[in-house]
Amino acid sequence: MDLFEKLLTNRGPLGSHSHYAHGYFTFPKLEGEIGPRMKFRGKDVLTWSLNNYLGLANHPEVRKADAEAAAEWGMATPMGARIMSGNTNLHEQLESELADFVKKEDAMLLNFGYQGVLSIIDAMVDRHDVIVYDAESHACIIDGVRLHQGKRFVYGHNDMESLEKQLERATRWAENTGGAILVITEGVFGMSGNLGKLREVVALKEKFSFRLLVDDAHGFGTMGATGAGTGEHLGIQDGIDVYFSTFAKSMASIGAFVASNEQVVEYLRYNMRSQIFAKSLPMPLVVGAIKRLELLRTKPELKDKLWEVVHALQSGLREKGFNIGTTESPVTPVFLNGQIPDATQLTLDLRENFSIFCSIVVYPVVPKDVIMLRLIPTAAHTLADVEETINAFEKIAQKLDKGLYSTPAVTA
Repeated sequence: MDLFEKLLTNRGPLGSHSHYAHGYFTFPKLEGEIGPRMKFRGKDVLTWSLNNYLGLANHPEVRKADAEAAAEWGMATPMGARIMSGNTNLHEQLESELADFVKKEDAMLLNFGYQGVLSIIDAMVDRHDVIVYDAESHACIIDGVRLHQGKRFVYGHNDMESLEKQLERATRWAENTGGAILVITEGVFGMSGNLGKLREVVALKEKFSFRLLVDDAHGFGTMGATGAGTGEHLGIQDGIDVYFSTFAKSMASIGAFVASNEQVVEYLRYNMRSQIFAKSLPMPLVVGAIKRLELLRTKPELKDKLWEVVHALQSGLREKGFNIGTTESPVTPVFLNGQIPDATQLTLDLRENFSIFCSIVVYPVVPKDVIMLRLIPTAAHTLADVEETINAFEKIAQKLDKGLYSTPAVTA
């Protein structure tokens, strides 16, 4: 069979819907200044789909730092991979400040979060080692685990009884191979908003020998007294052996980092292939990240404002009878009952008639007959935005209950 013919015959679970979804439900274009109010297809919309948690994307100090760094350095500096010719004092300064912020001995910059997690897993384990990971882990973890040549066991989401059983299996396997065990979970799960049961996972170290890698992409900057993440929030930051986060959420930029003890970070510097063979993070992104981290440290009011909006949104939705699951973070899912056609018409109604833009999630990410609307509150939102959104959700929920989205198509 011709390879191209094969690809076009089976376009994949998302690609099979591209003929009608592209440009509206998938690959939509939000235009204008990043913030709560943007334009979608020429129409002003209140958007809840951006991970700009602390509102730093258009913070004047951030914009100034980005512009000045771009003017001074350009996007080419430094040239080459860091191990060869792309290292600078500013890269090392940012790493040191990140390590201090998350209370680890050392940190290493990564070009991208998704790529970074894959490469961390690849560098840390070999075919003799065993990976044990949460069933609802982010795609970057799943893909990293799939590349692992050794044994891997999955445990039920946040199910500590399941984790203990898998650790027993992993221990027996590692004893036979002479390998080690790596447990992987998340600080904040990006779809449900649940926190990983990090206290309970760390407590299992008393019974089993393993190291813990935590992807805290949604917890960094939003959780904990200082914003140092979910480990700080739960009081077990020391129990996290390898801490990862991205700049794409609270930092509103590109890049990521991994933090651990000095020896492990040194090992990763010389063994993470995605960094050894990739061009160094451009200077404007490094300088911009230093400014963003400074604001995380010195302006706690940004996180306070975020949580004011979070509490208003989540309590308001619950008071109106909406099911928002068991979220303990800013991530706010709203679960409704309906089929994919209902979800399509509901989304059209929200965007066209209520000017509300949020992400929609359907099967197979959530169970059949479930529609999940995913809201990301930020420090840039207002309480008026919250009220407007809850009012709109009340109306679309009533229409859904009456079966109005299952009949004629909704139009603007």
